[in-house]
This record gives sequence, C-alpha cells and structure tokens, in this order.
Amino acid sequence: MTTSPATETTTADEPRRSSRSSRPVRRSRGKVGRERVNRPATALLAVGSLAVLVPLFVTVNMSLKTTAQAVDGNAFSIPSPFTLSSFVEAWNLTNFPRGFAVSIFITAIAVIGEIVISALAAFAIVRNWDRRAFRWSFFYLLAAMFIPFPVVALPQIQLTGMLGLDNPLGVAILHIAFALAFNTMLFTAFLRTIPLELEESMRMDGAGTWGVFWRLILPLLAPMCATVGIFAFIQSWNDFMMPSLIISDPDLQTIPVLQNMFQTQFSNNYNIAFASYLMAMAPAVIVYLFAQRWVMSGLTQGAVK
Repeated sequence: MTTSPATETTTADEPRRSSRSSRPVRRSRGKVGRERVNRPATALLAVGSLAVLVPLFVTVNMSLKTTAQAVDGNAFSIPSPFTLSSFVEAWNLTNFPRGFAVSIFITAIAVIGEIVISALAAFAIVRNWDRRAFRWSFFYLLAAMFIPFPVVALPQIQLTGMLGLDNPLGVAILHIAFALAFNTMLFTAFLRTIPLELEESMRMDGAGTWGVFWRLILPLLAPMCATVGIFAFIQSWNDFMMPSLIISDPDLQTIPVLQNMFQTQFSNNYNIAFASYLMAMAPAVIVYLFAQRWVMSGLTQGAVK
C-alpha cells in the first residue's frame, strides 16, 4: 500500500506544529508595563489633594504668626518671625489638658465598645442566620442607619438626664449605640469570608462559643477591628453636637465644644484659634497615619468573599 505525498507531508509537519504550539508566545516588550494615564481622574485627585493641603497649610501658617501678622489679611504670607506663643495661649485659655483628658476618655470607651459589641453582634447574626430572630435583627439594625441623630436628639437628652448619664460616659454610650448598625454591617461582611470549618475544628477540640470567639474569631477580625476603630476614633474625637447636647457640666466638655465656647474670644486672635484647632486635630491625624493601611485592608477583605 502506498501513501500519497500529501499524507507524508502532513505527518511530517505535525511534530513541527506541536512544537510551535508548545512554545510560549512572545509579546512585544514595548507595551509591557505601560498604562495610559487617566487624566480626568488625575485632575480630580489633584483638586481633592489641594482641597485638603491648602487649608492645612493655612492652619499651620496662621498658628505660627503673631496677632499683628494674623490680622493683616494675607493668610498665605510666611510668618516672620515664627512664634509658638499662640499655642501657649490656646493651651491656657481652653484648659487643654482637661479637655484632652475628657476627649480621650470618651474616645477610648467608644472605640473599645464599638469593636467588641459590634463584633459580638455580627458573630451571633452570621452563625445563626437561618433563625428568623437573628435575621430580622440584622435588618432592624440596617433600618436604624437611616435615622439621623437630630430626629432623636430631644428624647436622648431627656433619657440621659433621667438616667444620670448627662456626662462623658453617657456620650460614649450613645456613640456606641448609634454606630452599632454600621459597624455590625462591616463585621458581618467580613465574617462571611471566614470558613466555618475553622470554628468546627476548634469546637471538636472542646472549645465553647466564648472560647471560639475570643481565641479564633476576634484575632481573625483584626483588620476589620482596625477599620472600625479608626472610624470610631475620628467620629468620637471630632464630635461636637452630641457632647454639647448631653454633657451638662461645662468643666467636662470635650475639645471641640471648648473651642466653640472661646469662639468670640478668638474672633480677633486668629492665630490662637488656628493653634487650638491644630492641637485638637493632631491626635486624629497621627492615629490615621499609623492605621490607614489597616483601613484599606479591612474594607477590601470584607468586600470580597
């Protein structure tokens, strides 16, 4: 039996074709690593950066001026000479150590309470999602996010007065209560990404529910705890409305409220006002700079299952 020349050519070319197909396809190196610049997004980021950096520059610049330089009408002029007397006067006029201690007390309780209570609520909801009571509790918390604080401000003032919570402790408790819905939603999204097999294996070793939460779940929630913590810190530290409405003793007010009390006194002394604002803003900025990477990692890990 004879084979045709066409058949012989085909069989001879098959190894060549297979070897060619197995070779990696070379790509031109000219376009690798090159991406087009999104000019509209870059312009928006530049405008947003200027919207933050320009007020920050004015704040630092004005706080380093004397009173005569601060009222010359030019906020962008460089201080000559530089002086720190504005910080000393702001420290004394606002009684900054006492206000700082009250703000730290409220913020610390709010941060710890929001992390622990919200994590416990989310753990109970996620692990009992098949039960109607827990499922509807989650929906109830989501609905509470749409209720603004001014709507319930008057009942809260009356209730805290009746319970004797018209003090910094009452403000911290209200911070925890009003942030419970949003924080529980964040923890719930993150908990859904944790495999249930880890918890089951730990229960087989004899661990109870509390042991599973404190020794397994809470350490795994560290990125989200950092995210909730930084949000709670910034919100509690910068809050003005709730302390001004709840705290009845003027000597126990927070730094934002103390700054508002001295607003008329600072009306002509802009350098003292800006020095006070800078001192109050410094702790929040420092905390955010150290924890910003945890914020992004917590949000991204909680959003992707």
